[in-house]
Amino acid sequence: MHKEACLSSSSSADYAGIGLQLGSLERRTSEPASGIISVATSFGRAVVAHRVPEADAETWAAGLRHQANDHRYYELTHEALQDQFSHYYLLLKDSAGVTRAIQPFFTVNQDIVLGMPGFITRIIQKIRVRFPSFLKFRILMVGCSAGEGQLAPGGGADDLWVVRALGEALPHVAQKLKTELIVFKDFPKANRPRLDHLNGFSFRRISSMPATLLELNYKNFDHYFETVLSAKMRKDLRRKFRKAATGLPITMEVVRDITPFIDEAFPLYEQVVRKSKLKFEVLTKPYFTALGQKMADKAFFLVWRREGRMVAFNSCIGHQGVLRDNYVGFDYTMALEYHLYFVSRRDIFSWAIENGYHTYYSAPLNYDPKLHLRQKLSPLDLYVRTTRAWLNPLFHRVLPLMEPTRYDPIIQRFPNANELL
Repeated sequence: MHKEACLSSSSSADYAGIGLQLGSLERRTSEPASGIISVATSFGRAVVAHRVPEADAETWAAGLRHQANDHRYYELTHEALQDQFSHYYLLLKDSAGVTRAIQPFFTVNQDIVLGMPGFITRIIQKIRVRFPSFLKFRILMVGCSAGEGQLAPGGGADDLWVVRALGEALPHVAQKLKTELIVFKDFPKANRPRLDHLNGFSFRRISSMPATLLELNYKNFDHYFETVLSAKMRKDLRRKFRKAATGLPITMEVVRDITPFIDEAFPLYEQVVRKSKLKFEVLTKPYFTALGQKMADKAFFLVWRREGRMVAFNSCIGHQGVLRDNYVGFDYTMALEYHLYFVSRRDIFSWAIENGYHTYYSAPLNYDPKLHLRQKLSPLDLYVRTTRAWLNPLFHRVLPLMEPTRYDPIIQRFPNANELL
């Protein structure tokens, strides 16, 4: 995750990288020598693999077939981010040895203090003078290393069977991988009816930093502009758009494969990363190039140019009428002066409406302008427990202090902030 750097007095560069909102990434340590772990369970067996066996390829694809980030997305993040995370696949097998679901997960070293208020971090830093590793954990994270988590039922399993199987198997797997925490990372609110069953396995739910969305039931951008935004916001945007229109025009184009332009685009992404206070995943050139090549039916890039020079881009996925706006790059030599953030929002909304999208979905962070643009929160959840059963009762008491949303006052101003609970 990258804390967004300011683009104007009321906005910032969106979601350079998103993920667990509890801290910053450290390089992975060496994994156990064994490439495969097998755990006996009441439902059969849980097997950890570095790759999905060819015999289970159909089950793997079926489990995520209806998700925006399908199995191809997990595979490309596995390849592109393998220097930052150790990726695995947990094969959940029934008593007959049939793989009924394959759940992706990864391990990472995490400092869970970064992102907390200054008075807390100052106290922790004093403690770390004597105990340097205090509140730094090796974590097993269920989900995706570059995006939201999803359950991956397949082979005849349903979501609830998968949840219960994970709840039973993961503590044993985590101990063998020498991790200290287990986290279901950034699972959308719609999963709560199933994932809340993890409470029976000593997990507790807290809010992650939410995504946002805007329903695009408007004739065009002007219709949205005039009927949704406040008079103050309309006046401010008109001023910004007039400034952006001075001099040479800023134009937008849609690119399916960013590969021919990656040497222009990637430095813009790196600018956003450098300005970010918090980081989780740091994307790579192979990530962006693989996205368009392996997911050409869903992935695309919106690119802004001024006099032929790329000044901004957004990495998007379109799925079932939802435009998912995931990662961004900006040229900071002109982003402030020409209000590129708001220009890009105007162009994205316009393009999405014209192309039949019913919802615009934006990844976490940068909440102030999203509040004024009348987007709604789309809650994402973390389910967390330690690998030590005896420690969980105490850990559950302090876990609310680690909930990242409690430290962002702007989030509480959204009209549906109560949905985070």
